[in-house]
Amino acid sequence: MPSVHKPAYCMYLRKSRADRDAELQGQGETLARHKKILDTLADNMGIAIDRIYSEVVSGETIEDRPVVQELLRDISDNMWDGVLVVEVERLARGNTRDQGTIADIFKYSNTKIITPSKTYDPNNEFDEEFFEFGLFMSRREYKTINRRLQRGRLSSVTEGKYVCSTAPYGYNRVKIPDGKGYTLAIDEEKAAIVRMIFDWYGNGILQPDGTLERLGAESIARRLDSMGVKPAVNDSWSKASIMDMLKNPTYMGMVRFGYRKEEKHLEEQSVRKVRRINEDCQLIRGIHPAIIDESLFNRVQEVRRINRRNTLPSNTALQNPLAGLVYCAKCGSMMTRLAPNSRNRYSTLKCPNRYCDNISSPLYLVEEEILSFLKSWMESYEFRIRKQMQQHPVEKEIENRKSMLARIDKESATVRQQIQKTYSLLEQEVYTLDVFRERQQSLKTELEQLETSHDSLTKEIEDLRLAEQSRTSFLPKIKSLVEAYHDCGVETRNKMLSEVLKKVTYEKSSRNRKGELNKTNFTLCVYPKVPK
Repeated sequence: MPSVHKPAYCMYLRKSRADRDAELQGQGETLARHKKILDTLADNMGIAIDRIYSEVVSGETIEDRPVVQELLRDISDNMWDGVLVVEVERLARGNTRDQGTIADIFKYSNTKIITPSKTYDPNNEFDEEFFEFGLFMSRREYKTINRRLQRGRLSSVTEGKYVCSTAPYGYNRVKIPDGKGYTLAIDEEKAAIVRMIFDWYGNGILQPDGTLERLGAESIARRLDSMGVKPAVNDSWSKASIMDMLKNPTYMGMVRFGYRKEEKHLEEQSVRKVRRINEDCQLIRGIHPAIIDESLFNRVQEVRRINRRNTLPSNTALQNPLAGLVYCAKCGSMMTRLAPNSRNRYSTLKCPNRYCDNISSPLYLVEEEILSFLKSWMESYEFRIRKQMQQHPVEKEIENRKSMLARIDKESATVRQQIQKTYSLLEQEVYTLDVFRERQQSLKTELEQLETSHDSLTKEIEDLRLAEQSRTSFLPKIKSLVEAYHDCGVETRNKMLSEVLKKVTYEKSSRNRKGELNKTNFTLCVYPKVPK
């Protein structure tokens, strides 16, 4: 007797930043509330839930949400006949590309989306259109919420409140008594260390002959480690952490907004997020007490300006073909090149962190392993791309977006007609002047939102075309690199590698034995710049 397929169902729960804010106002634990709703729905439909995917993240894209990535992989493997979720918006509020990815995965795996209000069959033309439009509207709602949050943060900063989630070393983040928001309270034990750091850098340490000798950031870090003073997070101090403290105006009673500004830019035809330091950020007097007086803080800034030097001559030639690409897998430091010396006749790749136990290796061995990886990876990537293009043609992705553009154009035309109609209703005295103005403003706002969405979709279509061009040029770049690498100079090698690699991590735990110099007993994790 043939076996009967038993439908398999899972549940997806996600708590966003907005949900956490609602919980603070006493609305209950979101995931528990949503699970109860979906458990009731499953009972009413006679569905058994085989697995629950639970995620607490406010990430904008699929890339930022590991649990939804796992869910989509399982759906692609045809594990589920249906996914229960409180609303389709929980699945994606990212850009249209992410929404198209989710819609396609559900469609081609024939997986239903089950919500308390409606069950979506992605292979039903009307359900598919309704589902895609729901995702599109959720994106607009996400942007509105984000703008509101940013306005709230800016408002808090102008009132002198502290809006960052972590307090600087020497402070504790505390709730404002009888009010909303947070400020900082001095941790006297750590504040004494902060005063000492500023004094050492700005004034100096008293010497036996009665003079003062200023300490640099590296010397301060070593001195604190020798004293047994621990930083807030790591086990030892670093030059970078000392410098971050010395230029932080929070210590003289100020708050800053927009210091690490997130920027999105196109890299190899894919969008990357980068947090850049913005020296022109807003600086406002805070309501928290200062640890450092303004005169000492300004003196420290002046010393910083004086000490800022360009240590490399402008005509220095690049010696390391892996410069800026390889990072220590143990501590995260950028690996550096150690030139040949009396002990080693070859260049060495090493971790510059004096507290890190990552063992160095000959630079040429690391180069060869990276080339070997790229050669084998290129072959498998070429196969995957061909298969992917057969299953998900770019033209189809573009057509999906064109379809949404047509729907937006249709809505825009309807809204324009409604705007014209308001004049007739005003002339016929169906609308009063106040009702006319209110209705006009509402329709114009709706039209602006539709036009913004139209522009966004148009750009995504262009991005898809650019991404396709990038794919067709990416493989030839790697092939050229592998074939011509040893015939090029150091700077050309570095440039070629930088065009195809995001980064490489390096780890080595045991030294080579005598006579095993060329043994590659280290581990590399190579991250190619894969076009999306």
